[in-house]
Amino acid sequence: MVKNSFISIIPQEEKERNKGSIEFQVFSFTNKIQRLTAHLELHKKDFLSQRGLRLILGKRQRLLAYLAKKNKIRYKKLISQLDIREQKTR
Repeated sequence: MVKNSFISIIPQEEKERNKGSIEFQVFSFTNKIQRLTAHLELHKKDFLSQRGLRLILGKRQRLLAYLAKKNKIRYKKLISQLDIREQKTR
């Protein structure tokens, strides 16, 4: 797996400027989620990594909910770039 596969979507000059942007944070959380998922396929009883995965999933979910509430266009663009499902509405 390529470590920076998702981060390469963002242009280089924008990466250095906007490391705190919601899009960059979601990109990095998605990258961590994929690495942890691959790790957990090999090590099924690694419960600390499972807990870490759930925490990162929750953080990403909260960021995506915030972005969906504030700017629907940026949210839709990010969802389509990452190929992740849209969150369920309650």
